[in-house]
Parts: sequence; C-alpha cells; structure tokens
Amino acid sequence: MAKETKVILTTSVADLGHSGDVVEVKSGFARNYLIPQGLAFAWSKGAAAQIETMQRARRAQALATREDAIVAKNAIEGTTVEISAKVSESGKLFGGISNDVIVEALKTKVAVQAKAIHVDPIKTTGDFAATVALHPEISANFTVKVVAE
Repeated sequence: MAKETKVILTTSVADLGHSGDVVEVKSGFARNYLIPQGLAFAWSKGAAAQIETMQRARRAQALATREDAIVAKNAIEGTTVEISAKVSESGKLFGGISNDVIVEALKTKVAVQAKAIHVDPIKTTGDFAATVALHPEISANFTVKVVAE
C-alpha cells in the first residue's frame, strides 16, 4: 500500500491547496477525510481535463470576487471589534471567544466565514490582533477587544 496518494482537491482546504490543485497527501488522510467529505477525489491520468476546468472556474471566480474582497478589506482594515463576555474576578473568561462570535461581531461591517479568521486563542480580556483572509491574495488585519460584561 502506498504511503502517499495523489488527489485532486474539489474545494480549497486550509494549509493544503485550492480547488483543482493536485496534491500528495498521506493515504489515510485521503481515504478517511478528504474523499468522504467531498473535498477531493483520487487522481488519475484521465483527470487532466477536470483539473483544467476546475482551475479555470476558480480563476474566473477569483477575478469576480477580488473587487468584493478589496471593498471588504477597506471596511475591516484597522477597525476594532468589541465583544463582551462573562469573566471571573481574575479577568479570565468562562470559556473562550470563538471565531463564530467574532463573525457575528463583524457582521455589521461585512460577512465573512469563521474558518477565514486567524487569531490566537482568546481566554482573557484585552486587545487581540486578528486577520481575516478575504481572497487568496487579500487579507485584512483588525483588533478584537474583549471586555467584561
């Protein structure tokens, strides 16, 4: 059994690639996660036409959404999103602030996906630097401010 398998991604997968990319991954990862989730299918010699079609569609969508991403970046860049949460006497949060909570707070400015937000785990009150990937080439930096309720 091969230790590495070539697969063709059907959607963008973080830290792996974009739709239409041919990537080599561990056989178990492909067999148990990527293929059953519909994120990829097995590579074959006859799949070259499918790869080209997927890459063409991705490029067309990227050109269409690039302008939207620039507008969204201008709306988000440098702003501060304030989130109130319950805290203990020592200032630690009961739980943490998830990306879904940040998405809800950003909803007034622009709609983004939770998986596009990159921020260190938030467990206390204070200001935290965050980044949101709006397009493969465009990202916006903003601040998440956590205050006590």
